[in-house]
Amino acid sequence: MKIKLCLFFILAANIVLAQESGGTALNGKINANTIDLEGIYVINLKTEKSTITEKDGYFSIAAIPGDTLLFSAIHLKEIRVVLEKKDFQTEFLVKMESRITSLKEVVVKRYDNINAVDMGISPSGMKHRTPEERKLYTATSTAGDALLNFMSGRTAMLKKEIVVEGKLSFIDQIDNMFNEDYFRKTLKIPSEYVKGFKYYIVDNERFTSILKSKNKTQIEFGMVSLAEKYNLIISDEK
Repeated sequence: MKIKLCLFFILAANIVLAQESGGTALNGKINANTIDLEGIYVINLKTEKSTITEKDGYFSIAAIPGDTLLFSAIHLKEIRVVLEKKDFQTEFLVKMESRITSLKEVVVKRYDNINAVDMGISPSGMKHRTPEERKLYTATSTAGDALLNFMSGRTAMLKKEIVVEGKLSFIDQIDNMFNEDYFRKTLKIPSEYVKGFKYYIVDNERFTSILKSKNKTQIEFGMVSLAEKYNLIISDEK
């Protein structure tokens, strides 16, 4: 009986230590119908740890069974995977699909006086939530749901997903404002570090507040300053 109790406490201690240390290294590979598999974001939504894929889609990230990984790239459809024990036993393969948009000729006209409120789609004063914000609202909309989701950890996980969603939204905004040449030629960021730089700057709260203003001059000024710091970081790594 004593031996069984000792084994139980040793196992429990190992589980706790694994959780506190961020888990073990999960080695995986992205498969997709594209040759551009480098620089895909891999984010552990539970620990908020992240990495980007190397050439041919290979990656490694700390995780444990039950963690949710988010895979995201501009040219691929975003997916989320809940890890199981079997995923750690062999190379973890992730199938992603290309994000293909086919458009015919489009004529864009601006109608400043037409919006969702005027058209009767949304009530006046209604708050428009993002997909992740809607999930959190649903999970906490009633006292019973709020308590259950808080106890299970779902509320905390949804809050982390909102943070990640916001960062990816900022990256989309940056991609729409600046092309790759701007990062390589103007900011002097090496090609293989451009995607990492984008994730680096959206982690900066002061810079994201400037992004929200959509003032391109201020945004460029902030990016120049952060690019100098980032180039120093990668030069030290080399």
